[in-house]
Amino acid sequence: MHALRRLKTPIEELDALDQSAEDVGVLLELAQETADQDVEKEASQLIGELEQRIERLDLSVLLSGPYDAHDAILSIHPGAGGVDAMDWAQMLYRMYTRFCERQGYQVEVLDFLPGEEAGVKGVTFQISGHMGYGFLKAERGVHRLVRMSPFDASGRRHTSFASLDVLPVIESEDEVPIAPEELRIDTYRSSGAGGQHVNKTESAVRITHLATGIVVSCQNERSQHANRETAMRILKAKLLEKRELDQQKEMAQLRGIQQDISWGSQIRSYVFQPFTMVKDHRTNHETGDVQAVMDGELSPFIRAYLEFEAKRLSVSEFDSAPQP
Repeated sequence: MHALRRLKTPIEELDALDQSAEDVGVLLELAQETADQDVEKEASQLIGELEQRIERLDLSVLLSGPYDAHDAILSIHPGAGGVDAMDWAQMLYRMYTRFCERQGYQVEVLDFLPGEEAGVKGVTFQISGHMGYGFLKAERGVHRLVRMSPFDASGRRHTSFASLDVLPVIESEDEVPIAPEELRIDTYRSSGAGGQHVNKTESAVRITHLATGIVVSCQNERSQHANRETAMRILKAKLLEKRELDQQKEMAQLRGIQQDISWGSQIRSYVFQPFTMVKDHRTNHETGDVQAVMDGELSPFIRAYLEFEAKRLSVSEFDSAPQP
């Protein structure tokens, strides 16, 4: 059903765009004949919506990776900055949920650990929608915030960091096989909200992959079985990411090129004071409308990254091709 959805979605979107274009054409003809300003206003609004939908479909053309059409698992963790960093992590969580609302994606929280004073210590959530991983993989990395701290009585400017990890949801057991003897599964009581049942039973699950040392946990569901299924989903995604990283390292060694494949490098800065600016350090795309970005207006940054990555890959393929 997932594979069928991935095939049907772009066809249905094209049909819907074609119908919307016809509707706009009829409205424009009616506006010319009647000189009705209300009809002109409605047509103008539909044109704007149509442009946004076409731009989104145009972006999907840049996505051709094997997992780009899959759903995505996002994890946000605060870095240096104390309470400010935890607050920044929660702001990023809000930003990405707003982006998903704009895209029509569904958001399911898998794990949520609130901070003691403010913000979150960590949050993991799944994004379900067409090309979810393809679009959101552009956001993987460290995000930097510069602002006057609301937690500093002196009102000094602080710099905070939070990291975002983006993984594809693995739908087939064959893609990442895991033997039961490779796992250590521990259960414990949930530390989050959820009522007496969640807090008094060992419903939370922690899974350790012994061969790689990767540890995942989930405590957001009410039952141990549901938490175990969710944790396994996250583990498979992390193992797939590790496999792809290992392949990239091997290719880099064969080519004799030292490539930076670390996910910990800073990708974007958000400056709230003394001026407002959001700048992506990979593509140099920037905007002064910080509020729009924090409200989920991320499409220009994603487009800039996908175009940048497409050009980089085409140059890399040309350089590695045998020359006559």
